[in-house]
Amino acid sequence: MADTTGTRTRGPYRTGVRRREQLIAATMDVFAEHGYAGGSIRTIAEKAGVSHATLIQHFGRKEDLLTSVLQEWDRRTVAEGLSDVSGLAYFWRLPEVMAAHRRSRGLLELFTTIAAEASSPSHPAHDFIQHRYSRNLATLSGHLREAIDAGEAAPMPESQIMNEVRLLTAVMDGIGLQWLLDPSTDIEGAVTACVERAVSAWRAQ
Repeated sequence: MADTTGTRTRGPYRTGVRRREQLIAATMDVFAEHGYAGGSIRTIAEKAGVSHATLIQHFGRKEDLLTSVLQEWDRRTVAEGLSDVSGLAYFWRLPEVMAAHRRSRGLLELFTTIAAEASSPSHPAHDFIQHRYSRNLATLSGHLREAIDAGEAAPMPESQIMNEVRLLTAVMDGIGLQWLLDPSTDIEGAVTACVERAVSAWRAQ
């Protein structure tokens, strides 16, 4: 007799994974359309065609659902805009990636809100936000080192490399916040100017 244990195990598991992915997709749509304040659990449940209890069953808490949405948003941002470039080319692509946030204002609003709240170690999303910033700094510093190794930028000490990418991260976060407050803010132009100044300074070391 054939062993069907694996089939029985994988079937429900795949179904659960697909359902979770559908719920995250629905949540992203709701936040993109209604923003963080308007993206209530009730609205998300209605969009996904499920009950409030089903959302809680899959994610445990509202905070876990929000964190899952931010993780997927972060993954898509990298996959769609930054996965095929390295060195200085990575930095030149940042204005375009930042400008893409205009298509999903609610998700940027969600990230900005959660990032501020999660500065407290007791916040449910604290570990995710902390890891996200650590990973982002590691990625940026890695590409700057690649640029230095390739002769695209002048040599600089490790402490300066980290300072440079921290400043760049702060500018991008700040421009994103300014755009949320004033939609007339030219995200792409501002980040382009920042990257141009940074690259010019890196080359002139």
